[in-house]
Amino acid sequence: MTAEREITAPVDLCLPDGRLDPAAVGWTRRPLHRSNLRGWGRGKRWEYWGIVTPSHIVGLVASSLDYAGVHGIYVLDRSTGRELSKDAVTPLARGVRMPERSGAGTASVRGGGVTIELVQHPVGTTVTATAPGIRLDVEVPLPDGHESLGVVVPWSRHRFQYTVKDLGRPVRGLLTLGTERIPISETDSFAVLDHGRGKWPYSVTWNWAAGCAPGRAVQLGGKWTDGTGSTENALFVDGRLHKIGDELEWTYDRSDWLRPWRISGPRVEAAFHPFHEKIARTSLGVVAGETHQCFGHFTGRARADDGTWVELDGLTGWAEEARNRW
Repeated sequence: MTAEREITAPVDLCLPDGRLDPAAVGWTRRPLHRSNLRGWGRGKRWEYWGIVTPSHIVGLVASSLDYAGVHGIYVLDRSTGRELSKDAVTPLARGVRMPERSGAGTASVRGGGVTIELVQHPVGTTVTATAPGIRLDVEVPLPDGHESLGVVVPWSRHRFQYTVKDLGRPVRGLLTLGTERIPISETDSFAVLDHGRGKWPYSVTWNWAAGCAPGRAVQLGGKWTDGTGSTENALFVDGRLHKIGDELEWTYDRSDWLRPWRISGPRVEAAFHPFHEKIARTSLGVVAGETHQCFGHFTGRARADDGTWVELDGLTGWAEEARNRW
């Protein structure tokens, strides 16, 4: 188990010379870090929103890798398995705008047929995304007292990542696919945010799993945080964060991604049962990667801070493995 420190006051991610500020290492219940990254070439900035409705799953990624902007809009029809997607790469991250703070300011990208705008305000986020044949217009309210997990992962003073994982947010609005208009209701849909800012090693592998249901959510990560003293694991109950400081064991079949996954530790006994696999590959010379993201349902349990076990049965979401050279 790691010995992580809870941060309760605003802090800068970096020192004036661009190195990691030791005071920034820890975790938060709400975004408190200012990502004052300096330098060029290893910086990564992104916003990922995943939206799950009874009929569709939507994924949006807006990112700057310094030497390229990599963006995408993805839609899965859960009843048919049909996928719609549009990916775009912009040289030198032209047309990318990324604020320093999660939950404040506007993040936007434009290029290659993809436009994404995320207008963040104190009571929520307005999300607009367009690509040929796809349009998303939704509002993601921020409920009173809702907590998210912010973590700084320190590989070294020069390589580090700040992430915010915000799960189980209500979402309402409209998804338009061609001429079909699909309402999204906050009574049976939810949104998940992955906000990232940092300076990464060239080659890295990670696992990420997120699952939500009314009043419950689970956030689990692995591989990329191992040995750093930080984890991105948490249980959420009625919007309250229960930080899990254990490194977890992930077991899955890389020859058959749709077989059940197992994620375990002293406070986590989870199984993930996929119903669809999304494969994403990037090959741009210096930038290359492969991600297997599976959508499915969770079973099992996780333990809250008071020792109570909380059932994970019925949570819907995803589990993934990503291998990147970037």
